[in-house]
Amino acid sequence: MDRIIVIGSAGSGKSTLSQELSRATDLPIIHLDRYYWKPHWVPTPNEEWDHFVEEIAKQERWIMDGNYSRTLDLRLKKADAVIFLDLPRILCIYRIIKRRIQYHGKTRPDLNEECPEKLDWAFFVWVWNYKKRSGSRIIGKLEAVKDSKQVIILRTRKQVNEFINRIKIKGEF
Repeated sequence: MDRIIVIGSAGSGKSTLSQELSRATDLPIIHLDRYYWKPHWVPTPNEEWDHFVEEIAKQERWIMDGNYSRTLDLRLKKADAVIFLDLPRILCIYRIIKRRIQYHGKTRPDLNEECPEKLDWAFFVWVWNYKKRSGSRIIGKLEAVKDSKQVIILRTRKQVNEFINRIKIKGEF
């Protein structure tokens, strides 16, 4: 596996899993949030973003974490494997609150500089509704590529931990 996509709700553990995978596989991580968000939480314009994702996906080896559904098909074409963290929304909510406290007034390591951690009601609602809004569409896309890509869906913390341990011990999915 040389190209791995990690997707899931905010707070599902995409960045943490990507870091574990990188340590186990020596694949470089591309945190999409770091490139999408310009200083002070200014989003990258769509055309510029699409071009960036297209170019970076051409690299030979990577772990790419982040959702950005508009470019998911492009990333799926280039990926060898996709991991969908389909964790309970209450866990994701807990984690975004914890993250907000942990990084109060600071920028997380997986974000662009000058994007201090924040949590507003709109983001809270976005996380709460993630599965209802995006779940079936993502599952449909994963079903469409399961014969040509390795598709892994992890639904519990236990499954995530077992997956990480398997990677660390055996070095394989």
